[in-house]
Amino acid sequence: MTDVTGFFRRLDPDLCVVTAAAGGERAGCLVGFASQCSMRPPRFTVWLSKANRTYEVARAAHCLAVHLLTSDQRELLELFGGETGDEVDKFARVPWREGPDGAVVLRDMAAWFVGTILRRTDGGDHVGFVLDPVQGGGGRGGPLLRLSDAKTVEPGHPVA
Repeated sequence: MTDVTGFFRRLDPDLCVVTAAAGGERAGCLVGFASQCSMRPPRFTVWLSKANRTYEVARAAHCLAVHLLTSDQRELLELFGGETGDEVDKFARVPWREGPDGAVVLRDMAAWFVGTILRRTDGGDHVGFVLDPVQGGGGRGGPLLRLSDAKTVEPGHPVA
């Protein structure tokens, strides 16, 4: 196998919090693997770890909400990246509202959107959820949190 770790270490994407709701359950996690994947029509893919509770809820969901965090929202980075929904109700600690199709939309984000899940793609230890945006908003200014900002956060679940 070719060593690509040097390439991957150079990447520093924006972080986002992805939330899912299905079957009366809510879940959310910090995501470092996400990207726009089409311009026309607009599409976005988020990659969820199979070891994560959010992945389990997302498997039954019709849509997901994707939220960008500003650099002054480190407490959200630590909550959604360092805690597990298996042990903590993350949504008791943050203001949120119900969005389209029961989506969980966090308040006061830099930007957010709710997207209908078009397909799921197995990528190994993560599954990609291709989303068709149906509603969005935002407005909080400031620089965004990046993957390098999460290096000191102990993950709620170990990497699968």
